[in-house]
Amino acid sequence: MLEKFQNRPCGGRFGDIIESIGNTPLVELPRLSPKPEVRIHAKLEGRNPTGSVKDRIAKAMIESAEADGLIEPGQTILEPTSGNTGISLAMICRRKGYPLKVVMPDNVTEERTQLLHMYGAEIVYSEGAKGSNGAVEVALEMAGDSRYYMPYQYGNEANPRAHYEGTAAEILEELDKVAAFVGGLGTGGTLMGNGRRLKEADPETLIVAVEPMQGEMVHGLRSLDDGFIPPIIDLSILDRKIMVSNRDAIVWTRRLLDEEGVFAGVSAGAIAAIAVRIAAELDGGNVVFLIPDDGWKYLSSGVYTKPIDEIENLDSTVWW
Repeated sequence: MLEKFQNRPCGGRFGDIIESIGNTPLVELPRLSPKPEVRIHAKLEGRNPTGSVKDRIAKAMIESAEADGLIEPGQTILEPTSGNTGISLAMICRRKGYPLKVVMPDNVTEERTQLLHMYGAEIVYSEGAKGSNGAVEVALEMAGDSRYYMPYQYGNEANPRAHYEGTAAEILEELDKVAAFVGGLGTGGTLMGNGRRLKEADPETLIVAVEPMQGEMVHGLRSLDDGFIPPIIDLSILDRKIMVSNRDAIVWTRRLLDEEGVFAGVSAGAIAAIAVRIAAELDGGNVVFLIPDDGWKYLSSGVYTKPIDEIENLDSTVWW
């Protein structure tokens, strides 16, 4: 059986840490599949250098800006984030010599704050109750200062392009056909980039967005009904938008760990819940979803150890 897999034991050889971004494992999760004719696969983005899918877009946005002459040597980078994009930018900016200032909700987990400080980023806090939308508002106000260059992941075409050229191409290298791709609706980059590439390969591929209940701050996802639609989102690419609750996201995060041994961040639980739902509706084929990050940045929340009813601020924490 093993000969059919393209194992790369050492993961490749690279000139520096930035070059090692991408080429993450695609792992089948057979215990989650509701029927044997449907195979569910997860792309483990926590294997990127800073532990999340956002390494892909941070690299793409900075290198695109450098190529276009938009950043001067030593210029400060400014970006709104709920954590992972900021951490990815912090690593890349430190490696490339750019100071970084991030705007982040004040209710994210402590691990994310610590990682940003470790990489040398300066943090400006926005009102936690406004979630990542509040961080965007503050950053846009600050961006008028010419000292800053803001990649602006919500409106930067390098974001979906990183997935079009990278993530989706990697999926297609491993699978002949994809019946459905399920992604969280955050900046929109994951869904737009993967959706375009996968539909080019097979127009019948379903592209499914996972969206939080309106008013709930689900783990790096956003409800379009809350009023902010990132400029890079093209709703025509989406076949379906399905809502998920905070509680279900945590339940499925634990199921990933308990049933498949996958230690994932909470947004992955939300996405997995919908991936299994879609799998149950199909007669056969491959269902693919992204696990945006692993669980290390969320240990302090008690998500993996406490009874769900004892998790503090369950409906108000920005998890990812």
